Amino acid sequence: MAKVFLGTGRRKSSVAQVKMTSGSGKITVNGRDVRDFFPYETNVMDLMQPLVATSNETTFDIDVKVSGGGFTGQTGAIRLGITRALLEYDAPNEGSENAYRKILKRAGFITRDSRSKERKKPGLKAARRAPQFSKR
Repeated sequence: MAKVFLGTGRRKSSVAQVKMTSGSGKITVNGRDVRDFFPYETNVMDLMQPLVATSNETTFDIDVKVSGGGFTGQTGAIRLGITRALLEYDAPNEGSENAYRKILKRAGFITRDSRSKERKKPGLKAARRAPQFSKR
């Protein structure tokens, strides 16, 4: 039985659960191939960044369950989940000079992006957008 490494990622209102096992680099999202699931190649490139930074594009098979939000939020959630799974995989080497933690931290992948949609306020059309002012 191959060892499974888990990582949970969140971004905006999206949540991604990532299961990483040793394999050939196949990524599935909600049972579909990653390129079928996401409409833009930039989304796929974005979620692959932690694997590219640590030279693991063809080392692991990744299975993702993602829910909530849109494509951008889901992509960010998956990226954080993959990062956390890589950190779990590399935990024995954490103190070494070429540890994944140092590489991923320098690239800015470990920090969760906490930005989310600001709530709409009463009397306004959106969070900060006021109705058009009429002098007369």
